[in-house]
Amino acid sequence: MTIVLLHGNPETSAIWRELVREWRRDDIVTPSLPGFGCEVPQGFGCTMDEYLTWLVDLVLSLEEPVHVVGHDWGGILVARLAIVAPTSIASWASDALGALHPRYEWHSAARVWQTDGAGEELVASMTNPPVAERQSTLEALGVPTAAAEILAEVADQRMGKALLALYRSARQPAMIQWGENPERARVTRGMFLHATNDPYVGTARGTRELAASMGAEVGELTGLGHWWMLEDSRAAVQVLDEWVNRD
Repeated sequence: MTIVLLHGNPETSAIWRELVREWRRDDIVTPSLPGFGCEVPQGFGCTMDEYLTWLVDLVLSLEEPVHVVGHDWGGILVARLAIVAPTSIASWASDALGALHPRYEWHSAARVWQTDGAGEELVASMTNPPVAERQSTLEALGVPTAAAEILAEVADQRMGKALLALYRSARQPAMIQWGENPERARVTRGMFLHATNDPYVGTARGTRELAASMGAEVGELTGLGHWWMLEDSRAAVQVLDEWVNRD
């Protein structure tokens, strides 16, 4: 068995450290999206379609059965993977299904990143100040300290370029098109990881509707927010361990 934990934006695989420590398994892999804490392959444009191809290639290279868990953009990619290549995985779990619903609207920061000029300015504010200042800014915005420490440390210009390309490739109707034919995901087991206090993707309109269309169960992470894996890694492990070990 292989368990893939896929991070989101603006993050690296570092967000999984506490959860991996708590889970105590030796079959977990935590890849970093190209450009997010690692180099970008030559010719890789950091678009949503390229990241999807990268993910498909990754799961096909791993020891079966493969269970994939996605958070934020990782969750969007995992949901799309479940639609286009469901037989490549044994199960999938995502906290970001709502992003593929026809009524989904990007949050305010995403809309800025998708805007030429303004997006570059926002990225500069995320990467140019000293790490301590970036952390304080994130905490002032309501990001939990454990997450703010990691996000402030890993944000760099390479990540900034990658996230701008990613979000600009995801301007609507691109996400709506990715959510078409959700019933194809029913081929394999799926779960919507519902962090009930997540203001970004946990409460997105149509999330439960889309989950039902994909045949996904709902795994409740009650009282947890966007960075649930850092807020209560023990509770997250309980939900995920039961899921991947189910017959």
